[in-house]
Amino acid sequence: MVASLESQLLFFNPILTAKSSHSKPPLHVHSLILKLPNSSTKNPPLLFTLNSSSSSSTTTTPRCFATPSPPPNSDLVAITNVAPERTRDSRKIVRVAWEKLVRWSRSWRSKAKTDRLERTKKVVVLGGGSFGTAMAAHVANKKNQLEVYMLVRDPLVCQSINETHRNPRYFPEHKLPDNVISTTDAKSALLGADYCLLAVPVQFCSSFLEGIADYVDPGLPFISLSKGLELNTLRMMSQIIPRALKNPRQPFIALSGPSFAPELMNKLPTAMVVASKDKKLAIAVQQLLASSHLRISTSSDVTGVEIAGAIKNVLAIAAGIVDGMNLGNNSMAALVVQGWTEIR
Repeated sequence: MVASLESQLLFFNPILTAKSSHSKPPLHVHSLILKLPNSSTKNPPLLFTLNSSSSSSTTTTPRCFATPSPPPNSDLVAITNVAPERTRDSRKIVRVAWEKLVRWSRSWRSKAKTDRLERTKKVVVLGGGSFGTAMAAHVANKKNQLEVYMLVRDPLVCQSINETHRNPRYFPEHKLPDNVISTTDAKSALLGADYCLLAVPVQFCSSFLEGIADYVDPGLPFISLSKGLELNTLRMMSQIIPRALKNPRQPFIALSGPSFAPELMNKLPTAMVVASKDKKLAIAVQQLLASSHLRISTSSDVTGVEIAGAIKNVLAIAAGIVDGMNLGNNSMAALVVQGWTEIR
């Protein structure tokens, strides 16, 4: 049985095209023979033999298709005069398919971001200072149903935040979101929390964490907002937290970058970085904190981010001296370039 098919219905493997990198001379397809072997199975494999010729030789290349149902009463199907593949059309099809795949991927990632935030029910901020207050307000503004607990020491500050939604010591002119709740009880603050933002100065973190270690869930991710090294020991936060909590596997994320609490509170454009050895955890924290005015990048270099966040403070002090002495932009640029070179 001989069947004639239109060339545009055929799809050849790209390795058989004339522009293939596997054969130097051009390859021309003369005939394609599909043979149905003798088999007792309902769907035997359908084999074909490709007869092609180049300028110097003729080649017979066996290949194997899928296993379609065979036509009745047919032992041989011959297809002749097969036209060469239309390379442009094939490339266009591949390009369109790739564009659709990219659009689908972006849509899926966008939905995934929303789902991660939806699953977050409670966030606790340890510390009621300027940066802790600013971050608590920032996270609370992202989702009205999200409970944001602030653990503070002063009962008067706690009462003011709960009754007037204002921190009397830091940013008293700013009203905090209604879903910001203050407490002096570490147990109630940490109970059921999905994330913990640590906004306690580095020099006091060790003793503070040892006092609340009994209430910390072993799987609670700690996001360190503190920048610097511990005096005398020169330990980083990634070393202080696991030792103080007596849990070397405590999930840890370092948050760093050029950021001032007043500017974050006023929703001015800010860029920061979160670093964690767990890539999925870093992405989750990125989605938790990122907003229209706060850009969050991710990194796996926890040590590098912590060291740079501590040493850059020395450079910032020097920049303030240059500005105070009115030494000009040239001196400031030279200081920044030389300073970052030394840090690197």
